[in-house]
Amino acid sequence: MTLHSAAVTALSEWTPALPSQEALRQAFLGFLASRSDTCQRSCEAGHLTASAVVLDSTGTQVLLTLHPRVGRWLQLGGHCEPADASLAEAALREATEESGMRDLVIGPSPVHLDVHPITCSLGVPTRHFDVRYVVHAPPGAQPVRSHESDDLRWWPVDALPAGSADLAELMQVAVR
Repeated sequence: MTLHSAAVTALSEWTPALPSQEALRQAFLGFLASRSDTCQRSCEAGHLTASAVVLDSTGTQVLLTLHPRVGRWLQLGGHCEPADASLAEAALREATEESGMRDLVIGPSPVHLDVHPITCSLGVPTRHFDVRYVVHAPPGAQPVRSHESDDLRWWPVDALPAGSADLAELMQVAVR
């Protein structure tokens, strides 16, 4: 199964917790049906990305990265790679790479979707069709900042950093 077909399957089988997410799910499926390269960074019209809401073992803290190019606190995640077999695998790989933590456990289904305009690494304005998963860290896990982050730290899920109000809905579905 290709990453593209795995993405179609994952989004076809997923039932969003929030009614507002159903329209986005349908839009993602329409985008996937429109072309076969939607999981590849080279798709200039936009491409699927995979991100991870990394929660600590108690589910009360979320790991956020201060993204160097965006300049804001965000969940971990990024582009799919050719070796990724699924969006969940891509999200888990990104979470592991960006957090430096091992033994992370990812949930089986997406929890949230988002589309946002961005100029990504190719220097071309595009859109990220972000598929978001919940990932749990093992007890005592301590993140290690990578070169992909200006800062990396745990935040209470109910007390996110200033400028992160748009993450509130994501946190709401992540901690359910």
